[in-house]
Amino acid sequence: MSAPVLPSYSSGTATVPLLGDTIGANLDRTAARVGDHEALVECASGRRWTYPQLVADVDACALGLDAVGVRKGDRVGIWAPNCAEWVFVQYATAKLGAILVNINPAYRTHELAYVLKQAGISVLVSAPEFKTSDYRAMVAEVRGDCPDLREVVFLGSPEWERLLDTGRAGDRALLAERETQLSADDPINIQYTSGTTGFPKGATLTHHNLLNNGFFVGEGCGYTEADRVCIPVPYYHCFGMGMGNLGATSHGATMIIPAPGFDPALTLRAVQDERCTSLYGVPTMFIAELGLPNFAEYDLSSLRTGIMAGSPCPVEVMKRVVAEMGMTEVTICYGMTETSPVSTQTGADDDLERRTATVGRVHPHLEVKVVDPATGLTVPRGTPGEFCTRGYSVMLGYWEEPDVTAKSIDSARWMHTGDLAVMDEAGYLNIVGRIKDMVIRGGENVYPREIEEFLYTHPDIVDAQVIGVPDERYGEELMAWVRLREGAEPLTADALKEYCSGKLAHYKVPRYVKVVEEFPMTVTGKIRKVEMRQVSVEELGLQGAAAVRNA
Repeated sequence: MSAPVLPSYSSGTATVPLLGDTIGANLDRTAARVGDHEALVECASGRRWTYPQLVADVDACALGLDAVGVRKGDRVGIWAPNCAEWVFVQYATAKLGAILVNINPAYRTHELAYVLKQAGISVLVSAPEFKTSDYRAMVAEVRGDCPDLREVVFLGSPEWERLLDTGRAGDRALLAERETQLSADDPINIQYTSGTTGFPKGATLTHHNLLNNGFFVGEGCGYTEADRVCIPVPYYHCFGMGMGNLGATSHGATMIIPAPGFDPALTLRAVQDERCTSLYGVPTMFIAELGLPNFAEYDLSSLRTGIMAGSPCPVEVMKRVVAEMGMTEVTICYGMTETSPVSTQTGADDDLERRTATVGRVHPHLEVKVVDPATGLTVPRGTPGEFCTRGYSVMLGYWEEPDVTAKSIDSARWMHTGDLAVMDEAGYLNIVGRIKDMVIRGGENVYPREIEEFLYTHPDIVDAQVIGVPDERYGEELMAWVRLREGAEPLTADALKEYCSGKLAHYKVPRYVKVVEEFPMTVTGKIRKVEMRQVSVEELGLQGAAAVRNA
């Protein structure tokens, strides 16, 4: 009798225990251990901080915020691109037990007003402007509609300098006393997820969530105080402030801020000049860096590891990162804001195939399973289903939205991600799409990710996204949006069909092709497929098919 097929369930064993610290205590512990080691470099200004200098500025910021009335549980908003002051505010609010609310630098007034009100932000720390956004004007426009907002401090202003000066003159014993009132399970961060429909939801995270996730991501990258981590991903997201900052400070490593916003040339310049050992990015960032005309001129020989995450990582891009950027120990992480964010990670000792073609295995101290979305039952290994995770990393819930929380976190505390995954015999996972992205063409389930990976093998395609568009005969048809290499001949649907012929099942071959310069995406690099569908329906004249009602 053959052995039964294993269920798609795995739990992360660990010889290293979870940290029980608050974020502030962990920073102080690291600073005491590593002494005058460099903690932070801001390339745009040339400013540098050792660990003792960083702690001094964090404490000054904390005491300054305390002096303007910020107390445990108060919501403090930060609206700024990546900069050293973002780091100060992140750790300062954690030391006070205040809840830092990350505000997306791309937000306009409508979204800003929503977050200020929904989170009940009382103090806002903001950049005066960024790129084409005049933050001062936008804050002034919405302030009258936000009754909880009593204090706005703009970075670089006399008010900001006064806040720091007040803190520098403050009593460190007061801060130590405040810290005795904190628990690692207190909420200290709200991050708004950029939901594709409706208003954003505020994922509420604790010291324990964020500190441990950053720490174990750093463990996965093999960090020590010798590492210098280049962080071009935005701080307002877990990737920057959690996996980046907390991953570094929990190991005594150095945080490098290459620029306020992502710039491929400035990122590679920072890696070269600061001798970075680790580089983070979403796939589109690595594609942009590899695509620089003078890419080969940068000295990237210091790179050892790094993380590609944030959206599906194309296998061919990963292979180039390993071969051409020297990131021989690069890892892929998978997760979501609601899980602090990482649930799985590849290992440096995984073979090249697994390191480039999977999102790895379950993280230490966590559980994962793949379930049938209809029944909730765990599926056998090798079968697609919804990815669920449970453990220390799962958020407390969405801020003041218990009903919405209950739709995502079940009674057994499993977080239902909405992502479709397959777990193999060895426990490695592949993300094959979103439940809502899965295309059902004539009764066949089609996973866009599989087709996208195939399209990367086309010599002229540098990036590809596949969506379903309405079709009266089949219900849905496939459409590929592609970016072509410079100088490539235009790509027609017929030419693409010919390329796919004999290599993909007929129902997986895209019927429509659209060549684009870029994809619509969020600031974190997530492709907005909903927007792509809307554009495609209009351009292809499929409004009639879109109006067909189905059971």
